[in-house]
Amino acid sequence: MTESVDVVVVGAGVIGLAVARRLARDGLSVVVLEREDAIGTQTSSRNSEIIHAGIYYPSGSLKARMCVAGRELLYRYCADHDVAHRRTGKLIVATDTDQLAALDGIAQRARENGVDDLRRIGRTELAEMEPEVCGVAALWSPSTGIVDAHGLMGALRRDAEQAGAVISLRSDVTGGRVRPDGRIELTVRDIGAIVCATVVNCAGLGAWGLARSLTGFPAERVPLRHLAKGSYFGLRAGRAPFERLIYPVPVDGGLGVHLTVDLDGISRFGPDVEWVAHAEHVVDPARADAFYAAIRRYWPGLPDDALQPDFAGVRPKLTGPGEPAADFLVQGPTDHGVAGVVNLFGIESPGLTSCLALAAHVAATIDRDRLR
Repeated sequence: MTESVDVVVVGAGVIGLAVARRLARDGLSVVVLEREDAIGTQTSSRNSEIIHAGIYYPSGSLKARMCVAGRELLYRYCADHDVAHRRTGKLIVATDTDQLAALDGIAQRARENGVDDLRRIGRTELAEMEPEVCGVAALWSPSTGIVDAHGLMGALRRDAEQAGAVISLRSDVTGGRVRPDGRIELTVRDIGAIVCATVVNCAGLGAWGLARSLTGFPAERVPLRHLAKGSYFGLRAGRAPFERLIYPVPVDGGLGVHLTVDLDGISRFGPDVEWVAHAEHVVDPARADAFYAAIRRYWPGLPDDALQPDFAGVRPKLTGPGEPAADFLVQGPTDHGVAGVVNLFGIESPGLTSCLALAAHVAATIDRDRLR
């Protein structure tokens, strides 16, 4: 028997759950297909859990717009739904005078993005705020915070289900086709076929494979995929002597090896950037050598043998090493010509912060006339 619904969302990470929640609350019949046996087991749960302010991204980009709007939506959602979070604030530290121009560039970009509370501080104030940090200047971002990513995904799932969405775990989409009548038919392992007016591809690392598996979808509209692995290290004992998040000036492929503290007070450093061919999540202990060097630029007091491997995540990227960072790509029918298909490619940081804003953006791309 073939089931038919308005929308199938593929992927139950934070973006897929936020999209499902939004569409179900709009009154659409929604099924979420997740191949793993739990929600959010990949990129959504392997990150720094930062609520970003919207500082780094090019003015007018989707990342900038979704992050700034999403930040406020997320803080409000967490407060209303008892999702653990905290506005910790963060410092972006220039460790020598050669980085001051980069700091100025970050501040200018933040202003263009509508981040109006970023403040430049000098060496003296930096030392007063964080005595263990070594730097010549810093940017202070009071709007940056941390969130319990698993708690957030749990709340989004409950909201989606209460609005009528069905979350189906262990439901691996093996392919699909665009039918002659314009509807989308997906084949799900051990389940069979499900037909929908619209499929929203929120499969994260698997978004590229899903798009290529849809017969009738133009292969040339599937972009190249690059994978950047980021490893995290924790402290073997004690806690780092900081009250705020500490970031260096950004590096190629990421925001640098930064210090974050989770809601339990556990300190972690990362991620670094390792371009890989396949997604795997084992932390190589040998990478600690580079971590010591990076961290000691802003925390020279880091003791020897203080770091231990913690976890790793893999970021789905649209550009590779040495190339400018790409924007989020939300690809709808006007972009690829296939009615009823919405693909989300390259949803890396600040995807967690942007989840509710991205859900609204996706909802606006869906042709409601197809659902009648």
